[in-house]
Amino acid sequence: MTSQSIGGVLGAIVAAIVLAAAFYYVPVGPFAKPAPARVDAPAPAQTAPVQPAPRGPVVREVPN
Repeated sequence: MTSQSIGGVLGAIVAAIVLAAAFYYVPVGPFAKPAPARVDAPAPAQTAPVQPAPRGPVVREVPN
């Protein structure tokens, strides 16, 4: 056997392993993304409205 034929055989083996790993780790088809479960959120509790924080001065013009 020459080194080219050994390299070809080893390359085919590595390619087969990579292809098998790709199919094992990446789901293919309709089972790839399951439907999300529906969860009803409870109604928010009534609380007092929050007062906005005081804002600082607004500088509209800067004198030269």
